[in-house]
Amino acid sequence: MDADDYGANEAQDSDFPAVERSRLREMLSLLGLDTYQAHKLSLQDFLQISSDSMKNRAPQAPRDLPWNFLRKLQALSSEARSTTMVLDAPPDARPAEKESQMEEEIIYWDAADDLAADIYSFSELPTPDTPVNPLDLLCALLLSSDSFLQQEIVHKMSLCQFALPLVLPDSENHYHTFLLWALRGVVRTWWAQPPRGVGSLREDSAVLSRAPAVAFVRMEVSSNSKSQLLNAVLGPGHRPRDCFWHRDLNVGTNPREIADGLVEVSWFLPSGREDLDVFPEPVAFLNLRGDIGSHWLQFKLLTEVSSAVFILTDNISKKEYKLLYSMKGSATKYYFILSPYRGKRNANLRFLNRLIPVLRMDHSHVLVKVSSTDGAGFVRRVRAIVAHVARAPCRRLSVEEMAHAARKLGLRVDEDCEECQRARGRAERITRRVKDADAYRRDELRLQGDAWRKAAQVEKELCRAQWAGDPPDKELRQRLLELRAQQLGHEPTGGLQEFISGISGPAPGEKLYFLRWMEWGLARVAPPRPRQPPETILALRPKHCGATESSEPLGVEHFLREMGQFYEAESCLVEAGKLLAAQRRFAHFPGLASELLLKGLPVELIDGSARSTPLRWVSGLLRELHARLERRPRLVVLSALGLPGTGKSTLLNTMFGLRFATGRGRGPRGAFMQLVSVAESFSQDLGCDHILVIDSGGLIGGALASAGERFEQEASLATQLLGLSNVTVVSLAETRDIPPAIVHAFLRLEKTGRVPNCQFVCQNLHDACAPGPRPRERRPLLDPPGEAGRASVHMERPGGSMRTLAGLAFCDPGKQHIWHIPGLWHGVPPMAAVSLAYSEAIFELKRCLLENIRNGLSNPNKNIQQLIELVRRL
Repeated sequence: MDADDYGANEAQDSDFPAVERSRLREMLSLLGLDTYQAHKLSLQDFLQISSDSMKNRAPQAPRDLPWNFLRKLQALSSEARSTTMVLDAPPDARPAEKESQMEEEIIYWDAADDLAADIYSFSELPTPDTPVNPLDLLCALLLSSDSFLQQEIVHKMSLCQFALPLVLPDSENHYHTFLLWALRGVVRTWWAQPPRGVGSLREDSAVLSRAPAVAFVRMEVSSNSKSQLLNAVLGPGHRPRDCFWHRDLNVGTNPREIADGLVEVSWFLPSGREDLDVFPEPVAFLNLRGDIGSHWLQFKLLTEVSSAVFILTDNISKKEYKLLYSMKGSATKYYFILSPYRGKRNANLRFLNRLIPVLRMDHSHVLVKVSSTDGAGFVRRVRAIVAHVARAPCRRLSVEEMAHAARKLGLRVDEDCEECQRARGRAERITRRVKDADAYRRDELRLQGDAWRKAAQVEKELCRAQWAGDPPDKELRQRLLELRAQQLGHEPTGGLQEFISGISGPAPGEKLYFLRWMEWGLARVAPPRPRQPPETILALRPKHCGATESSEPLGVEHFLREMGQFYEAESCLVEAGKLLAAQRRFAHFPGLASELLLKGLPVELIDGSARSTPLRWVSGLLRELHARLERRPRLVVLSALGLPGTGKSTLLNTMFGLRFATGRGRGPRGAFMQLVSVAESFSQDLGCDHILVIDSGGLIGGALASAGERFEQEASLATQLLGLSNVTVVSLAETRDIPPAIVHAFLRLEKTGRVPNCQFVCQNLHDACAPGPRPRERRPLLDPPGEAGRASVHMERPGGSMRTLAGLAFCDPGKQHIWHIPGLWHGVPPMAAVSLAYSEAIFELKRCLLENIRNGLSNPNKNIQQLIELVRRL
């Protein structure tokens, strides 16, 4: 049965005489989501790699739609909401056979001698159109997802510049949910220009930043599309944005079944460019799906949180008049958008005349739009009204403050659950004590100071001596033990003990809540950004320079580093016989970290501060991981290397849905790893059970061979990361110059025969619309290395011949190894969406990487035990 028929006619309920099923249950069943009501879809389900991860085909049945939506959303595709189905015909079916089959069906229904049945049989034949409205699909998916997947869906939607769900309707259980937690992860960046003084780039949580809100609602029937009007108001010039889904977008005309009552939100954010900024400051736009008479609770909420409400209608009935009359005394400004020729003109005027004094309106608050109205002029008029409302003294609320109003009206708020609030309290006991990130690291995370850096340097010297075959240096060993004993002389501080309790004792859900609250709380005390000219907002990405020591923000990784150092110091003394194994207090720390890795959180592999690998800590963590994955131990390591600011973290996040830190050089400098699970049904075909993805972060800074120790340090780190990898993505700047340290690492590994399968990615990081100088001249990748690369070759192979780097990567000329990725943004940030071309190119790269893994083009796959040994050797 075609979903267009569901709920379209009450008479059809007789088709299900045995079981009366609600529209919501029908929709969940149609989409195959009914099995996820008791046990919700999780973030791990979203991230898991399956055979479908390598396919880019249209959905062929309603049950494919949720997974198709999630896959496209993970890839940040602007077409994620376009969920048209393509019927899967038998591959050997010839056109004549199809005609014959169709004729047989028609004859069968004719033979039934029932005209009505004959007509309905045609209406129920599958068509290439999706039977589900995209908003119904979104609501069904959110209702079937746990809190963390809901948050991920909303975060990805924000990157696609889709309108975000704010109030989620659930008619089945007779309550609606305000999605405060789901919106917590959304961060907005905009250009803030005060009336006097110098403007600056500002970044803040979408939940915490205050802005005037303007709501658009429908009363009964409106000939004007509310969502189309909103898109036109949000879009600059003649380029409307498709933030809000509407009836003219592909399958948008399909009737909604369960999404009525949904409230969506989108923001206008200024970029600092006068030719693009419709409004001088951020403005929130709210959109209620459905008629206000049927969703009075949501409408009441909008009137309490908005500075202005636009009501679109053709008719004002007596019922709606009474409801609006009850809003008497409201501080909200009301505007009507009418199509009088389609409605009862005299009745409308009569009711409006009565409402004008009640709602404190005047005749300028009534706008008329008919078919002959100039569309562009009408949009300008609406914008002028919104701008006037925003400039005047008006209500400015954050989403968090809107949630308070929702609670008073009886709406459920998603983050009010007990687990979430307990975790928040625990995290705030830590974060409220952080006033200055550097001071907190110095006073509370004491093992990461000079003692750790000195110990790391001593261990490097001991390691070099060991591999050179030199006798053990007793003085160095004694110095190492002294440094480790000095570290172990400290006790874990109160903040660290609270953190350990947060990731050890609670239930799995509470643990994840705690870590998210920690991330957000610590982000609030990050070092302030310097003022920058407006054009810098166009990039919204890291610069090509490393962060300074003082600029590194405090994050969860620093607490895990501290745990790692306690474990390192204790293990070192136990190995030397200076401490009995029975006296160990921190042996369980690696197990706690491995559980975070299993939950899909990034964990540090190489310490970005000491620029060294805490070998005992990493080995212990991997051993614990092996114990937990003993039944499925096969592993492939995929890494991404490149200079900061070349888009490698964004690339990995888009490709696999990961959470590596990104953003203007303010992320941690260390190399991080994240575990991606492979579905059991696909692991045999792919040849592995898990993929360990490593992001080199800010470790490779582009030091030249002449830089001495710094270059050697970068080359060693690059060698380690490449040596661990089966597959590597090298992300290049637009000049296509390969960092000298990476050239050096390839030459080192070539001697061992362990060069990974390598894909070079050239990303277009320079926006076509951005002012300023154009990129420097590009050099073809397959040309011999540049001057810096030649110096690296000479260091590793004095007098050696000049070969291209592509040759070192065992490139098959018949295979794709060089990828040209289009720019990330379509348009001008912060209102730009991710480019469809970027999304499609990343998907093709992902498919190529998985094909290489499946075809064995990478280094031999390894299990976790082999990886531990490889970490030790490298």
